[in-house]
Amino acid sequence: MKQAASIEKGFTAVETTTKKRWRPMTRFERREAFFGYLFIAPVVLGFIIFEVGPILASLVLSFTDYDILSKNIDWVGLANFARMFKEDLFYKSFNNTIYYCVIYIPLSLGLSLFLAVLANRVRRASTFYRTAIYIPTIIPSVGAAVAWVVILSPQFGLLNGALKWFGIKGPGWFLNPDWAKPAIILMSMWVLGGIFVIFLAGLQGIPNEYYEAASIDGANSWTSFWKITLPLMTPTILFNLVMDSIWAFQVFQESFVTTGGGPLRSTYFLSLYIYDQAFTYRRMGYASAISWVMFIVIMIFTVIILRSSRRWTFYGGGEQ
Repeated sequence: MKQAASIEKGFTAVETTTKKRWRPMTRFERREAFFGYLFIAPVVLGFIIFEVGPILASLVLSFTDYDILSKNIDWVGLANFARMFKEDLFYKSFNNTIYYCVIYIPLSLGLSLFLAVLANRVRRASTFYRTAIYIPTIIPSVGAAVAWVVILSPQFGLLNGALKWFGIKGPGWFLNPDWAKPAIILMSMWVLGGIFVIFLAGLQGIPNEYYEAASIDGANSWTSFWKITLPLMTPTILFNLVMDSIWAFQVFQESFVTTGGGPLRSTYFLSLYIYDQAFTYRRMGYASAISWVMFIVIMIFTVIILRSSRRWTFYGGGEQ
């Protein structure tokens, strides 16, 4: 009993010593807090004004009939959402976006990881290879799109010219409804530098001792990749998967610059549909409603990815 009482007194003493008592801030602490808030104020105000403000405004406008050139705002409730699901063009653009995401995301992640593994193994001229892979990401997107229009030209394009050397007749690419979306995906695959850099950083974070132990046990490079590299890269794959999915759902400039949504609306993506409704037909309320539907779809896909990641993501601590 005495021992239990002494232990209880010990816990009570620890609790009393760990409790923080409120005290007024000193002059130096107030000065330090003031300058801290002052330094972060531009970022916070910029986020509220240019991010939170437009988001809330679009939510309100989604329930209105608003022409951006007039001052009249008519409240229509859920009419914009009801109209959206009756529009064939909405389903066309939504299906095009899903097609793009389903094909592009696995290809971009797989190719980026493959290039990162190769670049991580290269010892000579590694800086050159990494720079060459990353450079396309800093090229202006409009200029790159125009260059790809020339590359994929059916008559004078470099790609069809190369295929002709092997006796293969190249497709019409941007001029063919069946090949326009694959052409957009091919053009998007050129810009993988951002994902590549993140994968490369993840690879360099894997301890080399794991590979040394595997080689002692007789494992080859292929076995080491499947048993060591890939499991330890799953958190990085999860991050890139989420970010790449968010970006893919918002694909816009590739189609806008190259085809304008054609031919036959084959590259008319959801973001391009929103753009036309907002700035071509001046239906800002309807465009805001479509934007919120796209936001909800992106959120659903993100939640599905994060929930499913519990089964295949390995964090190195024995937990999945």
